[in-house]
Amino acid sequence: FQHSGEPMTYLPPKQESLTVEFKSDRKRLPDTELVEAVVCLANAEGGELWLGVEDDGTPTGLHPDHCLLAGLAGMVAARTSPSVNVSVSAVEVGGVAVACIQVPKAQGEVATQGGVYLRRRIKHDGTPECAPMLPHERTSRASTFGLVDVSAQPVAPSAGTVEAISCFSSCSALTWYGQALEATTPSFLKSFICTVTSCQ
Repeated sequence: FQHSGEPMTYLPPKQESLTVEFKSDRKRLPDTELVEAVVCLANAEGGELWLGVEDDGTPTGLHPDHCLLAGLAGMVAARTSPSVNVSVSAVEVGGVAVACIQVPKAQGEVATQGGVYLRRRIKHDGTPECAPMLPHERTSRASTFGLVDVSAQPVAPSAGTVEAISCFSSCSALTWYGQALEATTPSFLKSFICTVTSCQ
């Protein structure tokens, strides 16, 4: 990871978006929430996490515990799986010290060490949010990066197939027009006969 100790003069974006997240640090943002915000961005398109900036874009500064940014990137890497390597920069906005955390787009999916999977998305009203990644979304994302072969996934049999198999397995001796079926009779034909004769 990289860290810049000297404050840069750089204006943060005016509002949050799919790739921009603001986090207030006036009451010291818990490490858990910070890590979840990183995971959320990484599982979408990556982006910037601005620490010390309110939701409306107003810079209010860093909590004293976060003024030394040197260990922030290491903490994020240690609490994400696989580790997310962020870049942290000190930024001065209107005389207020904030931090810009650059989050790379994950090549796959990442979670917190506690097993929380989140992704950033845009709601119907156009505002962004962090939402849980559902199992099918995780599979879809993994297949996008070639990590999962969707065509090789098991497919549940249809109700009709299960019914025919169940019926066939319960028939002790199948006959068709009074003639016992030979051992060489194809299984699909036996299942069909079993089904239409209702195992009688």
